[in-house]
Amino acid sequence: MLEYIVFNEMKEDAMSTLTMRIDDADAAVVRKYAMFEGKTISDFIRDAVFEKIEDQEDLKALRSAIAEDDGTRYAHDRILSELGL
Repeated sequence: MLEYIVFNEMKEDAMSTLTMRIDDADAAVVRKYAMFEGKTISDFIRDAVFEKIEDQEDLKALRSAIAEDDGTRYAHDRILSELGL
């Protein structure tokens, strides 16, 4: 049996409702984790979605930095010396 989980997302003064279908076992895991974190299912899923988006943005920034890396490296001691530490 599939279960529907509905959560709301703030959009200025309005709220949007999003619905997802997951099986009972997955729904039970979501409920347990949300309860463990002391969150509603809506808050738990919203946080998980935005954490995933943030992770993807971080990965994109990392890949960009790696692509732009020119190989220049500085010794730790040199940096400390230049900073007067």
